[in-house]
Amino acid sequence: MAKGWRVAMTGVAIVAGGTVGPPAAAQVSGGPAGGAGAVVQGPGVMGASEGVAGRAAAQMSGRELYARACASCHGSDGRGAAPERVAFTVPVPDFTECSFSSREPDADWLAVVHQGGPVRAFDETMPSFGEALTEDQIQQILEHVRTFCDDASWPRGELNLPRSIFTEKAYPEDEAVLTVDAAVEGAGSVLNEFVYEKRFGARNQLEIVVPFGGRRAGLAAESDWEYGLGDVEVGLKRVLWHSLSAGTIVSAGGDVKLPTGSESKGFGTGTVVIEPYLAYGQILPADAFVHAQAVVEWSLEEAKAEHEAAWRLVVGRTWTSGTWGRAWSPMVELLGGTELEGGSASWDLVPQMQVTLNTRQHVMANIGVRLPLSDADARATRLVVYVLWDWFDGGFFDGW
Repeated sequence: MAKGWRVAMTGVAIVAGGTVGPPAAAQVSGGPAGGAGAVVQGPGVMGASEGVAGRAAAQMSGRELYARACASCHGSDGRGAAPERVAFTVPVPDFTECSFSSREPDADWLAVVHQGGPVRAFDETMPSFGEALTEDQIQQILEHVRTFCDDASWPRGELNLPRSIFTEKAYPEDEAVLTVDAAVEGAGSVLNEFVYEKRFGARNQLEIVVPFGGRRAGLAAESDWEYGLGDVEVGLKRVLWHSLSAGTIVSAGGDVKLPTGSESKGFGTGTVVIEPYLAYGQILPADAFVHAQAVVEWSLEEAKAEHEAAWRLVVGRTWTSGTWGRAWSPMVELLGGTELEGGSASWDLVPQMQVTLNTRQHVMANIGVRLPLSDADARATRLVVYVLWDWFDGGFFDGW
């Protein structure tokens, strides 16, 4: 993955019960600059002061580099060395656990190996190898580390593209997202949405969506505000096909929208709505990407809610502040929809910017403006903001 992608995903996954990240590098004698990360050098480990960038190392395979620079702490089989063989108490990750080792792109791991744990707010027990290993050597090691997960059904973290505001992405995730959608003209309204996503297995995801908010009861400025819960959604998503070499991921899913909202206040439809969809993600050259989604909304009582179709397309690109810093992902989202029984289509354009907020990069924000391209006189321009927490990578207040 190109440089700009490496911090555009979700940071480096945290180890359960500990604070060390997953990079495929050993702890070395003396630690970074002989600091607090110093550990006892075990059999086969190479001190950072020795380096591995010499002529002999240049001929080493990734497996050989791993054995020399990493295996003393991470184990020759990737499961981690026994606690009595290392001089620190921070748990060592198990690279054979696919649910852990497949989630992040190589480049996020490379950042921690190259710069050390603190570059992603992990423990300094993981030292910097930037002076001991070249980036090419680190990449060779990572390619070997990837072989410890022998189940190819797990999509690679490179396919976890930045999340847009409205379009469902194809990658299964562990995320919590709070979105605030406010009208900037016309009758006042603030429509919020809390999304909880839980990944299970290699390809599956459970999703729960809880909408809530408020709106003015009339157009007049003195009109009272009404508040309420919207129609709660429960959904499942499954990856149908993914290919790292092609940079492609395709998923199918479906949501069931339950009539929990007040129909009289405009917070619900009063009927069950089923929403099957297809989602597609594609990595493009120059750190660009595409999302696409096609959705059908089928009401069980057509008298209360129309059968509709919707399509969504996102094009974006990621930049970073420096080599290892904050990630910025500007995107443009095109939203279309129409009633299945006929009628003209509606179109919206949503320019937006996602940015990572903390050092670990597992907390992000996105701000965009939803601009109506059709029926602009009847529909308000809306400001939309979300905060995203990738909770697999640590607590919300971790990694700042």
